Amino acid sequence: MAWRARGALARALTPLAVLFGALAAARRAAYALGWRVPQTLAVPVIVVGNLVVGGAGKTPTVIAVVAALRRRGHVPGIVSRGYGRRDQAVMAVRPDANPADCGDEPLLLARRTGSPVVVGADRVAAVRELLRRHPDVDVIVSDDGLQHLALARQVQVLVFDERGAGNGWLLPAGPLREPLPATLPPRSLVVYNATRATTALPGTVAQRTLDGVVLLRDWWAGLAPSPAALQALRDRPVLAVAGVAQPQRFFDMLIRHGLQIEPIPLADHYDYVTLPWPAGAADVVVTEKDAVKLDALRTGATRVWVAPLDFTLGAAFEAALLDLLPLPGSRHGNTTA
Repeated sequence: MAWRARGALARALTPLAVLFGALAAARRAAYALGWRVPQTLAVPVIVVGNLVVGGAGKTPTVIAVVAALRRRGHVPGIVSRGYGRRDQAVMAVRPDANPADCGDEPLLLARRTGSPVVVGADRVAAVRELLRRHPDVDVIVSDDGLQHLALARQVQVLVFDERGAGNGWLLPAGPLREPLPATLPPRSLVVYNATRATTALPGTVAQRTLDGVVLLRDWWAGLAPSPAALQALRDRPVLAVAGVAQPQRFFDMLIRHGLQIEPIPLADHYDYVTLPWPAGAADVVVTEKDAVKLDALRTGATRVWVAPLDFTLGAAFEAALLDLLPLPGSRHGNTTA
């Protein structure tokens, strides 16, 4: 890919990258100089995002952050834009919502965390609607929105994967949405969804775990994944299907757990209007992001298994995050990071 190196194609796109960088810098300067003012809300906001385009692991990081907040006594809520929605209006996400209305990732977050989730292109309006519906919420986690400067934040969590910062150039000559900082910005934490740190910024390497699989109909019913079911899949051929930004990451994880798979990579946010596997397939394993768009009644005799992925961020990350927040139950405004 051109973004991994500074080759001929990347160099040809540098004039556009300079223009993109100038526009982004002007926007940041407007906030820094006070010409535009970030909206400070009644509760602290944690923004989880990535500097590079494409999926770097924001959704499992949000799930892990919400779990950490709960363990320390906080009552978290989640806001998101809801990529691929039919409209951009503010909407509360129910666990049985149509992903076409709210987005697949917000629906997954609502189901996995049990926290209230509100989507909307205007993140400030989404936070206000969430707090109106759930006045007990004392901290907001924003899924993405790192470049949504209108929303002030108390903490920002930058997520990188094995790509790091790519060739280090801005879009479209490189993968960066904004320049990679030379040092860790104030009130910022870094999570690496990789086997090691992939930039010079200090951070936490997430531990990815797959504890088992669960049949699609049982996943919708809220049943936990079974290690025994995952073990049983090692003895038979399996189709592995992933409509995510980095499908090979999912396939490699299944292979490491001993499965003999035939991979079927799909476009990110694939809508599943048409089932992508043969009608006679016996066993299919999908991600949770795929599962939210699948009805068990449509899968016929095929056994569709869901493989939930969990992140463990560790005690040091959890302590650093909580140190940047007020005590549970406090309702203090944010500080722009």
